[in-house]
Amino acid sequence: MPSLVTETLGHNLAHVAALTPDETAVTFVDYGAGSGEVTSLTWKQLEERVRTAGAGIRRFCASGERVAVVAPQSLEYVVGFLAAACSGAIAVPLFLPSLPGHEEKLAAVLKDAAPALLLTVEEQRSSLLEYCAQQGIAPACRIVTETDLRNSAAGSGSVFDGLDPHGVAYLQYTSGSTRIPSGVEITHANVCSNARQALEAYDLGRGRNCTVGWLPLYHDMGLVLAVALPVLGHLPSVLMDPLAFIQQPARWLQLLSRYPGALTAAPNFAYDYCLQRMDEKDRAGLSLGSVAAMVNGSEPVSARTLERFQTAFASAGMRRTTMRPSYGLAEATVFVCASPVGEEPTVASFDREALGRGIARAVDTAEEGTAVEVVACGRTTGQEAAIVDPATCRRRQDGLIGEIWLRGPNVGRGYWGREQESAAAFGAVVEGEDAGTAWLRTGDLGVWHDKQLYVTGRLKDLVIIDGTNHYPHDIEETVHQAHPVIRPHYVAAFAVSAPEGERLVVVAEHGRDVDPGRIAPAEVTRAVRSAVAARHGAAVHDFVLVAPGSIPHTTSGKVARSACREQYLTNAWTTTSEA
Repeated sequence: MPSLVTETLGHNLAHVAALTPDETAVTFVDYGAGSGEVTSLTWKQLEERVRTAGAGIRRFCASGERVAVVAPQSLEYVVGFLAAACSGAIAVPLFLPSLPGHEEKLAAVLKDAAPALLLTVEEQRSSLLEYCAQQGIAPACRIVTETDLRNSAAGSGSVFDGLDPHGVAYLQYTSGSTRIPSGVEITHANVCSNARQALEAYDLGRGRNCTVGWLPLYHDMGLVLAVALPVLGHLPSVLMDPLAFIQQPARWLQLLSRYPGALTAAPNFAYDYCLQRMDEKDRAGLSLGSVAAMVNGSEPVSARTLERFQTAFASAGMRRTTMRPSYGLAEATVFVCASPVGEEPTVASFDREALGRGIARAVDTAEEGTAVEVVACGRTTGQEAAIVDPATCRRRQDGLIGEIWLRGPNVGRGYWGREQESAAAFGAVVEGEDAGTAWLRTGDLGVWHDKQLYVTGRLKDLVIIDGTNHYPHDIEETVHQAHPVIRPHYVAAFAVSAPEGERLVVVAEHGRDVDPGRIAPAEVTRAVRSAVAARHGAAVHDFVLVAPGSIPHTTSGKVARSACREQYLTNAWTTTSEA
């Protein structure tokens, strides 16, 4: 492993470029015209463009100032991010204002990060200028392109000199729900450590592996998969635009077939989406036998999805050990743990009533309706995870649910400009243990069972009714199966306060192919109430059926339950059932 002095993205990029200057480093497959045009950079080309752009950044802003990358998924985005991080500035990977439903969030992040530069592409310059003017951001920051940086870089020296491993490389803004997203300070040492942890966990090596992905580069999993991990592992990276995946999910699996030994990653919904949108014709010609790992993370992993995906693509060579359920979060850079290499995913059935009391008691899967299937996320690599009582801050023994706490070299420095929040989240101490060792409070609930970590939900999303804990994603799964008009993955379950205590509210979208005029709201409501009562022993206080596109999502594609709750409380939706 490189010494700590050189453990930065810049030094690793320079090292790889010196070793294999003419090998392909990064490839972008552009489906904009439908053809899948391929453009690549060698390691030497990538390093030279990063050095040049980085030198230009140094001409425009001082060390430690922020450079926001606001550009479409592209090679230019990769170059811009690395240039900002390796110039001594702090990169801020973001999305274009055209991302539906997130214009205000982008403005809030830009005001929070206060970048000196906005780095974009020429085609987006005018629209970005207009957007910044409308949001009151201009002229506080300057909008530039890689060409502008190149024209300003003449005669500059090496931009990688003097990089501090413990200096902030970038701010990873959490996807957020209602509050202004927080920017996690990720140092060079953090991201380099996390990339090495992932390389070990997924058993990746130069000459036999690559990465393939469509996840957006402003998302922590997409950024590390497509940029940081390839640089640290000396692996070629292949990427495409998220929209290209949404339009035709077969493109993703076709790239996995084309590039052997690939590591890829996606949330659970993406695997379901492939099942929904790909037919036998789409599956023909696929060859998935060489795929190194398909990471399933960022949201609860469904046992049904794992089995259905394996069944659907077994004929294409899909191996049962390829799917790797994983857990991570932005505060830990991204990667925390994954199912063991070479093993099939582990699914445990826990007694639903005991789970509501915070106990993971394994039961026979035959006990239909009384058991909850939970997929294991494996074990940590190069870091430590503890299950802690969130109220007493004491460790909980295996089999008892608590908050997941983490510590390791990959845990970020804190939240940008938020000292109190940072101290509370990143400076936690386990009661009765060494007070000099700080832990990260993740806000996630989990349990150790048979030496594997099971993530059961979010602490803030927990629905507590009559003293019993209910996990919203478990209720949401029941609801979308309750009636055929309900759109899968577009259901939000949350609690609201009432004089008699917390009560359960469910909001669900109907399918896009459903004629609203043919929906019988009372019938759907009865089906939902009956299903939730039978399976969870809970009464639905209110059920709201809304049109497609109504439920807010985070920038990473998750249902934003807090935002749903706020919209419900402000009467943004018409109630379809009486309390």
